[in-house]
Amino acid sequence: MQSAVPLPKVDTASPAYARLHQQAKDLEGVFLTSLMKEMFSSIKTDDQSFGGGFAEQTWRGMQAEQLAGAMADRGGIGLADQLMPTLLRMQEAAPAS
Repeated sequence: MQSAVPLPKVDTASPAYARLHQQAKDLEGVFLTSLMKEMFSSIKTDDQSFGGGFAEQTWRGMQAEQLAGAMADRGGIGLADQLMPTLLRMQEAAPAS
């Protein structure tokens, strides 16, 4: 997937870049999880439709996390690619430790 925001010249084969990109995908997964949970909260879950109760609430939360993680791993909504230039600039500006 081509990024709409130009990335600075970096070695995309380096382990540090791969680690940073994984962190961006993880953050996108967290965002997508929030969206999925909101989507599922709008679904009617009374006793007549899905049974309701604590177990269903727990299952829906896990389902939202799994769906969001799968979406993020397959490119998601492009948020990770949009975050990469900012993360790279922040990493370059950070003092060396």
